[in-house]
Amino acid sequence: MQDLPTIAWHDGKVRILDQTLLPHELVMLEISDYLGVIQAIKSLAVRGAPAIGAAAAFAVVLSVWHESDSDRAGFIEKANKAITEIKAARPTAKNLFWAVERMRETLAKNLNRPLHEIRQELLRTAQWLLQDDLQRCQAIGKFGAALLPDRCNILTHCNAGALATAGHGTALGVIRSAVAQGKRIHVFIDETRPLLQGSRLTTFELQEENIPATLICDNMAAALMRRGMVQLVLVGADRIAANGDTANKIGTYGLAVLAKHHNIPFYVAAPWTTIDMELNSGQLIPIEERDADEVRRMQGRLIAPEDIPVWNPAFDVTPNNLIDLLITDRGVVRPPFAGTLAQMMKS
Repeated sequence: MQDLPTIAWHDGKVRILDQTLLPHELVMLEISDYLGVIQAIKSLAVRGAPAIGAAAAFAVVLSVWHESDSDRAGFIEKANKAITEIKAARPTAKNLFWAVERMRETLAKNLNRPLHEIRQELLRTAQWLLQDDLQRCQAIGKFGAALLPDRCNILTHCNAGALATAGHGTALGVIRSAVAQGKRIHVFIDETRPLLQGSRLTTFELQEENIPATLICDNMAAALMRRGMVQLVLVGADRIAANGDTANKIGTYGLAVLAKHHNIPFYVAAPWTTIDMELNSGQLIPIEERDADEVRRMQGRLIAPEDIPVWNPAFDVTPNNLIDLLITDRGVVRPPFAGTLAQMMKS
């Protein structure tokens, strides 16, 4: 799995592993236009907050890759237009906005250089962001693995693995690192309705690396906990507010409530780029709502009345009082999160 890149740049195109087809087909999309990357983000061909950020950065590169080297005004206008459109692709993941702002900064710092040099600087920044995310995930894995006992059963939700990042993963990165240290980890995987990122993607990753795992339906988690079969809940995040409130795939909040009731630790693993210090609480995190047919249909087949109204938020927010630890690439963040995050931001 580690050798299968989610995102890569090759010969003027962005290669994206189409995650809508996993686990049954391995298809690499080759995209030569930034609008194609936006579509890949919206359709979840590429998903996971860090991976979305990396894809967004390469989309900015594509927006000017074939622009004329003699039209400076057109070049800059095209880049800025693309940045605006890319930021509108998905509203919740902080990493997308962080990455696009890094690209905007690169553009601003190099405005007076020849256009072909600006283009190369944008590409270098996008490639650096991809490598930076991989290093952050490896650091998360190191810090998180140290917290795990030598033997434990972990429940996870959605997919926070190599597929959701530049590699290694966040929540699954912790598990990978712990297994590499010889710890005996077994993973229970929530299926993650409605799009089954757990049953399609997390199962695929763990089986590829021979990490013991068991798939469960989302509504089996409480029974699993009551039987004492889980020692830890470990999830990723798409945005973390300044007080530690965390937005993650819909269903995460319910797991946190269950974990609190059963006295099971609840950990969140995410890169520092997921933290949004401009939002004081999770109530301010924008929550994406997606198409009703994602719920009405399963793999294209209608499973509910075609005209039944549907509420389909892609994420929910877990309050900080239900979270025991945040595992980041800068280290482990402990409550009270607001003070600790502010202090770590300064260091």
